[in-house]
Amino acid sequence: MKDKAVTPIITKKNSLNFIPAKESGFVTWFFDLYTRFLLRRRFRHVWIRQLYTPPANRKTVYYLNHNSWWDGLIPLFLNRKLFSQKARAMMEDKQMIKYPFFRKLGAFSVNLENKRSVIRSLRYALSSLEKPRAALYIYPEGTITPASQQKPDFQQGLAWLAQKTKQTDFVPVAVYIHTLRHSKAELYISIGNETVFDNSLNRKDLNNIFENEIHDLIKGTKEVAGFDDQGFRQIF
Repeated sequence: MKDKAVTPIITKKNSLNFIPAKESGFVTWFFDLYTRFLLRRRFRHVWIRQLYTPPANRKTVYYLNHNSWWDGLIPLFLNRKLFSQKARAMMEDKQMIKYPFFRKLGAFSVNLENKRSVIRSLRYALSSLEKPRAALYIYPEGTITPASQQKPDFQQGLAWLAQKTKQTDFVPVAVYIHTLRHSKAELYISIGNETVFDNSLNRKDLNNIFENEIHDLIKGTKEVAGFDDQGFRQIF
């Protein structure tokens, strides 16, 4: 189904207007099937290690590293395959204009070049988390960054949410793709434990905690992926 294009309004600062999520059950069902088809077609295997399962009526913020095009579809796959929560995801506004169907899957926009726009998107995310069994997927690096051995550099949106939310789990998810065993890539998704933190900390300290958590999870994934795959189960 071809989704109707979203026409942005350009402000004097050349920023795009906020685009809210507008979920469609049919579009979500269709793209769930399409995503599984793509994963089977493009990857030799898909592996998952899951250390977190959301408790009943618990809210969750999943924060992920942002290294590939596939990151746009992974939240849908994880929520439909494993979590079954009321999920939404924050997405750069330029990508929302380019791929308007994402709002039908629960994505909403953020303009990273405009501070007021970022705050608006974060407040929208906060209101989305008020629903029972709500979930939010966020890529705190903001934009796609090359995979690196270095600790990721997060923007402050995740820390802002951590300060504002209550009774919400913050869970790291590491995504790693390799071609160690075959010319066709393998995809690894490692879902960590809930991150323990004190939300009275300042944003810099909270960011440091979250960055270390995802960095350790990525390192642990790389140590076994393509070798003994310890702790992972093959989905496809």
